Amino acid sequence: MPQTNKLKLNCDLGESFGSWKVGMDEAVMPHVDQANIACGFHAGDPLVMHKTLALAKKYDVCVGAHPGYPDLVGFGRRSINASDAEIQSMVQYQMAALDGMAAIQGLCMEYVKPHGALYNDMMSKDSVRASIMQAVANYHRPVVLMLQGTPDAELHRQEANQYGLQIWFEAFADRCYEDDGRLMSRTKAGAVHSREKMLAQVRRLCDSGTVISASGKEIQLHANTLCVHGDNMEGVNAIAEIRQLIQES
Repeated sequence: MPQTNKLKLNCDLGESFGSWKVGMDEAVMPHVDQANIACGFHAGDPLVMHKTLALAKKYDVCVGAHPGYPDLVGFGRRSINASDAEIQSMVQYQMAALDGMAAIQGLCMEYVKPHGALYNDMMSKDSVRASIMQAVANYHRPVVLMLQGTPDAELHRQEANQYGLQIWFEAFADRCYEDDGRLMSRTKAGAVHSREKMLAQVRRLCDSGTVISASGKEIQLHANTLCVHGDNMEGVNAIAEIRQLIQES
């Protein structure tokens, strides 16, 4: 079925730290609806967090915590064998950091989207997903959890309901999908779409709520929000085009 509500655009931002400059946050922020802001574990630092929140406030962008494994060297893309209690604590710690910094500027953290390996583990391991859901549900006020929209969306919604947790499902503009509706590993050729394929995927998502997998299979996705990336000028320009496509749909 076609999408009944227009997709929101979300982007990972605030990932610079110290003398390292990552991404083009100033150019991206005017074009997105939701800013997934790094919380210092995989990227980001207090000053970058403050500046990114100020930028989100300037453009009236919804802010969310983007927690990851404690892995600055690997940019949070390496799994860590953490216990359930450790996962819950690291997620809540990062949530609280962003929430507090946001409150200083009169903003409210509205959602959580795990980063990198933590996100992938959430989608592939029931125990990690349960730990993250528990962490977000046990926060001192209601916060939404963002996770990947897959053919298992209804199962994930039922899991979230057990915790009294609201969830948003996301799709990816520039990533290729496997037949099971999950993202193709970045280690495989073709995992990241060209500009032409990315825009075609966005059009299809807007028109029918589906994507075409690497093997040509049509997959129905439940998506409320679309992840975009803007770490170079070409990417930023593509975000502006994606915004236009969504507005016209």
